[in-house]
Amino acid sequence: MKPIQKTLLYASLAVVLGLVFTLYTRPDFVMTLANQVWGCF
Repeated sequence: MKPIQKTLLYASLAVVLGLVFTLYTRPDFVMTLANQVWGCF
């Protein structure tokens, strides 16, 4: 894998992780996710 490809991969992973982190700071999202997981059981 070329260094530029590796850098773009790491940058895109950092953006995705940042977006997931911002979703977890919203209490309504966390409650919805917990209710959906609990509904599976």
